[in-house]
Amino acid sequence: MLKEYSAYLKDNPKGYWFKRKLYGWGWTPVKWQGWVVIAAYIAILLAIVIPLDEKSESDSDALFVVIGIMVILTAILIAICYWKGEKPKWQWGLPKKK
Repeated sequence: MLKEYSAYLKDNPKGYWFKRKLYGWGWTPVKWQGWVVIAAYIAILLAIVIPLDEKSESDSDALFVVIGIMVILTAILIAICYWKGEKPKWQWGLPKKK
């Protein structure tokens, strides 16, 4: 199964940064550019959230800011995945051969 999954990810003639997940809906990074986008998403989120605890006046203020930042960054990530990835759809396992 792992061999088939690896072959599925490597079969990328259009050069997508993200391919459809095999199970469920969404994407998985398959090129280095996709991995850089995911790493940047995590790094930016951590760089904003970690120092926030020291700056915030109350826990509710910090929670509001963290949720807002997460929503905005996640929307940007999804937009990049749509732009540079395969069209997502629900699937369960390897696509059937035509």
